[in-house]
Amino acid sequence: MFKLATVMLLVFNLTLGTNLPVVKLSGDNGALVNGKPFSTEIMKGKMWLFFYVDPDVRKKNDDFVNKIKAQHFPKDKLGSIVVINMAATWLPNFALNKILRNKQKEFPDTIYVKDFKKVFVKKWGLKDNEYDVLLFDRDGKLIYYKFGKINDTETQKVINLIKKNLEEKPVEQENTSQNKEK
Repeated sequence: MFKLATVMLLVFNLTLGTNLPVVKLSGDNGALVNGKPFSTEIMKGKMWLFFYVDPDVRKKNDDFVNKIKAQHFPKDKLGSIVVINMAATWLPNFALNKILRNKQKEFPDTIYVKDFKKVFVKKWGLKDNEYDVLLFDRDGKLIYYKFGKINDTETQKVINLIKKNLEEKPVEQENTSQNKEK
């Protein structure tokens, strides 16, 4: 099973421990709920829990999300981004926009993004028409990926990964000018 999961990650260009390509959404491709451009370049400096969701399966991982929220992780160390795959649903955009505006008001610390052209499916190889969950460390490296229903074992794995990464101190970069003099 582990080999199959590893192969699937490689097929989709999702390699754990790597930084994924920067994705920018603006205009016809997508944007933040308020219409401003979005870029994954913001995903550094703290951990990020990233959800890529087909609205038709948006409730699939409510248990997972509630268990993560119940941990009360510090918001300055763990952020959340929810990207809605707007092209994956039969729901009209005006209805989704209303839902997203309400969600943004209810959860102001979460970044809500609209992807109109399945850009994340194409650039990162995320599973289309599904519920993708990704976790990035503070350097922007992918440390967890799964699509579909997140069971209790996987939920605990994510919680443990978050706790472990929160405990680790950021690695300070060496002074490169001193290294050049040696």
